[in-house]
Amino acid sequence: MAEGRQRIIHKYLRTTKLFPSIWCPGCGIGIFLGAFLRAIDKSGYTKDEIVLVSGIGCTGRIPTYVDFNTLHTTHGRALIFATGIKLVKPELKVIVVMGDGDAVAIGGNHFIHAARRNVEITCIVINNSIYGMTGGQLAPTTPLGLETTTSPHGNLEPSFDICRLAEAAGSVFVARSAVYHVGHMERLVGKALKKKGFSLLEIISQCPVHYGRRAGMGSAVEMMKWQMENAITEEKARKLSEEELRDKIRIGVLVDKETPTYQERLDTLQESLKEKAGAL
Repeated sequence: MAEGRQRIIHKYLRTTKLFPSIWCPGCGIGIFLGAFLRAIDKSGYTKDEIVLVSGIGCTGRIPTYVDFNTLHTTHGRALIFATGIKLVKPELKVIVVMGDGDAVAIGGNHFIHAARRNVEITCIVINNSIYGMTGGQLAPTTPLGLETTTSPHGNLEPSFDICRLAEAAGSVFVARSAVYHVGHMERLVGKALKKKGFSLLEIISQCPVHYGRRAGMGSAVEMMKWQMENAITEEKARKLSEEELRDKIRIGVLVDKETPTYQERLDTLQESLKEKAGAL
């Protein structure tokens, strides 16, 4: 097992980059990265077939460390760059990794329309419910009432449910996992990679430095224990009442359907135009 992990590390990480990583001790992004690379290794994709795109923020640093075709873009714009890549090079597997602020704050409009168009992109959002890299500011996923650097008297805004937003916008695959559930997270990454169309995977992660201490959980261990105690599978959730589900995290596959992708509709249009042009 140790040899296998070592092989994957040397196969997929840019070993010339400075390690340890930029992420704080206890951050969940490194745990996600390990699961992500193991899922990639099992997927059958070669490194040259993958393009990994990110925006700005803690999660946005992932492409720095991995040995794929990578693009580190501007804040909130990762999905636009990814859409361009997929339309020009449809044979490539395009994956986007974003934080919750990057995805549904400044990038919220792009998130909605990428899902609506059903562009074939695997979109993974690491949700730590706060802006971690820039000092602990209020995010669209910050719980109501939580004090942050930009809401010192408590957050007045209800938080986004990223998965419901993706479903309403038209995503053909919507799933959620948590960093604590490493095996579950790895399996869902694999499913998201295989899905044809816009797939959304939300990963609940911990930020002990900025979120944890404000929420009364001062360590990564406490935060991961919270994930363990409050995550519930979608299969079990269907059997419980709304009251029983209060404050629980529903994990698993929430949406899985088939719809023509944007590229398929575009190909159909192009063929139709060629036929019309030939008939003139």
